[in-house]
Amino acid sequence: MSDPLKDLLSQLAGSDAAESGEVDPWELVEAVSPEEELQSNGDKSLEAMISRINSMTSSGSDDEGAFAETARSEETSPQPSMSSQEDGDMPFYPREPESLREAHLTGTDVEALCLKYLLTAGEASGREIGNQLSIPFLLMDEALRKMKYDQLVVYKDTAQAGDYVYYLTDLGRERARRYNEHCTYYGAAPVSLKDYVASVRAQSLEGQSPSVEALESAFEDLLINKTMFRRLGPAINSGRGLFLFGAPGNGKTSIAERVTRAFGKHIWVPRAIGIDGEILRVFDPAVHDEVPLEDGPGIMQQHRIDRRWVRIKRPTIVVGGELTMDNLEISTVASTGVSEAPLQLKSNCGTLVIDDFGRQRMSTDELLNRWIVPLEKRYDFLNMRGGKKIQVPFDQLIVFSTNLEPRDLCDDAFLRRIPYKIEVIDPTEQEFRQLFDIMCPMMGFMVNESAIDYLIENHYRKVDRPFRCCQPRDLLMQVRNMCLYENAPLELTNEHFDDAVDNYFAVM
Repeated sequence: MSDPLKDLLSQLAGSDAAESGEVDPWELVEAVSPEEELQSNGDKSLEAMISRINSMTSSGSDDEGAFAETARSEETSPQPSMSSQEDGDMPFYPREPESLREAHLTGTDVEALCLKYLLTAGEASGREIGNQLSIPFLLMDEALRKMKYDQLVVYKDTAQAGDYVYYLTDLGRERARRYNEHCTYYGAAPVSLKDYVASVRAQSLEGQSPSVEALESAFEDLLINKTMFRRLGPAINSGRGLFLFGAPGNGKTSIAERVTRAFGKHIWVPRAIGIDGEILRVFDPAVHDEVPLEDGPGIMQQHRIDRRWVRIKRPTIVVGGELTMDNLEISTVASTGVSEAPLQLKSNCGTLVIDDFGRQRMSTDELLNRWIVPLEKRYDFLNMRGGKKIQVPFDQLIVFSTNLEPRDLCDDAFLRRIPYKIEVIDPTEQEFRQLFDIMCPMMGFMVNESAIDYLIENHYRKVDRPFRCCQPRDLLMQVRNMCLYENAPLELTNEHFDDAVDNYFAVM
């Protein structure tokens, strides 16, 4: 007779052996505590998950590499958001950042600029603020939402396409005033010093080798002796230092001003650089010529450009007797807290011409001592308002133009750092006549060979007066002014040249 309880246990155990009676059904039913049962189920779930992950990754080592590469890229610091010639044939251009971190800006940087702008403007939409700070609207909108959450700004009205008009709260106005006490600047957001150094390296004159054709094009409006032109080529190709000396009036300054034309036409410079909370302005409309981007397809239109940068003509900065030591250091306006870059920084990737060298308000020894190391090392040290010393590129072709003897101006140690010294000599008689042939049509005269012969014979040969490249233009200007005053036709005569010479060479 079978036991009903044992039959039930056999069914629960599901064992054939139990049904056959060989094994006690009680031994097949193991008591398990609730905790152990949960742990057992958890272990099974974990094993199933691990098994599934292994099956997904066992055939795809590439995926594992991709995940690892992503992790590594997230750990590294952002690189400068720009492209350069090193990427291929693509010209250098600053790419629009996709985040504040990529732009090397903090939330505090953007907040300070935005609040100071709203303090002045009163109210503005998010897009207007973004345009003022040269920050993409998406990044600006995110920053404004954060400022609204902090109760620094509030909505006044709606604007187009999900934008709003903002104005300051009392808390925001008070914080803006505190920011203003430190610095009143609220222009384009600054770029980092690291990005600026990278841009100078990518656009440097060094490494470029202008061709003979490029040099001929640069000096096409000047009459230059072939021998001197041959000497100028290697000097310009070096992209370093050049000493032009010789008698006044032979075109040293004109040559120096045209050197930059032999290199690329345009470069990018930042409007301002941010250094530990201080603003250093680089773009200067007084010495930089902005070149806006053209409309239409092209590399500049195919890529979003970081609007904190300005495209300018490759700079040529000329300074003369007004040069002082203050022009070579960072200057800060105490009332605004804004710092201005020195001349050598503004001329990076271009040409800096020291005209009439030796006649500056500062002594030549001061200038030479200030630049003797930068000329050698190609970098300079500048002091910020807060006392921080920064290292910046010293990357330009410096041209010293003088009508004094170089040996009388500086010692051999400095001359050694200026690798090329070129004398700009007087023109020959043939070149002097060529200058008349060039200038006469430009000033409205017919070329009169007999009058020019009379001028050369009586006012040059007889008095042993040297020819100068500037004299044909200057004498023709004298004759032209005389004809206009007398209401006479523009023509070259012996009498006109006599009067012009008397005026021009009166004390020479």
